[in-house]
Amino acid sequence: MRESADWWVKGLASPWGRGAAALAAGALPALAFPAPALWWLAYVALVPWLLLARSARTNRRAALDGWLGGAGFMLAVHHWLLPSLHVFILVLAALLGLLWAPWGLLVRALLHGTPTARRCAASLVLVPSGWLLVELVRSWEYLGGPWGLLGASQWQVPPALRLASIGGVWLLSLLIVAVNTALVLLVAVPRARVPAVAGLLVCAVGGTAAWLWAPVPRAAGTVRIGAVQPGEVAGADARIARGEALTRSLAGRGVQLVVWGESSVNRDLTRSPAMAARLAALSRDVGADLLVNVDGRHAGQPGIYKSSVLVGPQGATGDRYDKMRLVPFGEYIPLRSVLGWATHVGKAADQNRMRGTRQVLMPIGSAGGLRVGPLVCFESAFPDMSRRLAHDGAQLLVAQSSTSTFQDSWAPAQHASLAALRAAETWRPMTHATLTGVSAVYGPRGEPVGGRLGTERGGAAVYDVPLAAGTSPYVRLGDWALYGAILALGTYAVAAGVLRLRRGTYGAGRNR
Repeated sequence: MRESADWWVKGLASPWGRGAAALAAGALPALAFPAPALWWLAYVALVPWLLLARSARTNRRAALDGWLGGAGFMLAVHHWLLPSLHVFILVLAALLGLLWAPWGLLVRALLHGTPTARRCAASLVLVPSGWLLVELVRSWEYLGGPWGLLGASQWQVPPALRLASIGGVWLLSLLIVAVNTALVLLVAVPRARVPAVAGLLVCAVGGTAAWLWAPVPRAAGTVRIGAVQPGEVAGADARIARGEALTRSLAGRGVQLVVWGESSVNRDLTRSPAMAARLAALSRDVGADLLVNVDGRHAGQPGIYKSSVLVGPQGATGDRYDKMRLVPFGEYIPLRSVLGWATHVGKAADQNRMRGTRQVLMPIGSAGGLRVGPLVCFESAFPDMSRRLAHDGAQLLVAQSSTSTFQDSWAPAQHASLAALRAAETWRPMTHATLTGVSAVYGPRGEPVGGRLGTERGGAAVYDVPLAAGTSPYVRLGDWALYGAILALGTYAVAAGVLRLRRGTYGAGRNR
């Protein structure tokens, strides 16, 4: 059985051939995300990569397999950045891929050769835990943030979304890597059939139990939301005019809040009374507050901010959220004095945007005081931000985004899919409004609400969004899956160190 599973690995005698195989194996899981959205592939996509790392003859080769596979994965899930960053995306993929080098070592340590049943059982916990630690480290905003977390590929699978409400996207990643590891044991290690089957059964039973018995949010009425997507319009003033026209088309339809996309307004309202008056008049015409997004300089403050600003019938209400987590290279360049050359090889930010300092809840007067928690752009990828908003009392999450630079890529669909996961994790519905698509709304279980506004057109859509009461286990308990993974790895490291010390002491005693 093991021979049949590893035959293709043995055929990679050339280091170049093996390196190419590692890159391809690492890239394969990207197909589980939108736009292909082959969610089921995630449960088998890591198998070639795992087989490759376990077959490495040396630790150095295993680390290289992990590095190249990680680089392939990073390049695949971010390939749409190539037109903007050009060759620099290759540099970033190579640097971030290094995070998987220790994971490759871990895979070899646990699965190389003919592992004992004990090692096989341990691998079902430790290999997923190692993967999760990599996801945690690369989720740091200064390393690019948590785009392409493996668990996020399950955004359209209801049982997986139920699991997300218990342990967040981290629990889903653990489950997926555990299934992949069990499959490798099943096909490549004959003596591991019992722990492999047991591992698969635990995953299946656990997922089923969560689907059947996990708590669910309680219905708490609805709110009617309008999402405005101008579409591809040349120039900021034309975009604002288009947004106004689409918003006016919602008059008389009972909307209680109208949401515009990221950078929908190009001037600070306190510095532009005329623009503030236009938006206030628009709010009166429609009978709803407007949540716009300003990309401009604030009065009395240096630099440019991206800010969610609430506008009511009397003008700006004073509720404003300044984006806290910025897109590396898109909105600022880390260590600009060292990496500033990136502006010469791609479309990197010519100046750094300014950061906000705190998250904000906005009460919507036209919606009976409904508390809205705004996020801007790729902040919807960070589970801790939406969890914090829900913990603080948000009843509706709103992400204002723009992926117009990547209009014909996989990015818009993948970005919109994150709203489903954040909604399921927090039991709070989420509206994802963009300038050019994809705009979408998801209910408190992560279920789609109404139709999506795709990238092929602009428009305005009305959604009757279900609200929910109660607090999800993930909001209450936090990132317990992450802490469990770190504990497991720490225990393994200590046990391995003690064993090595004992062997060294025993060997020294025999040599006396």
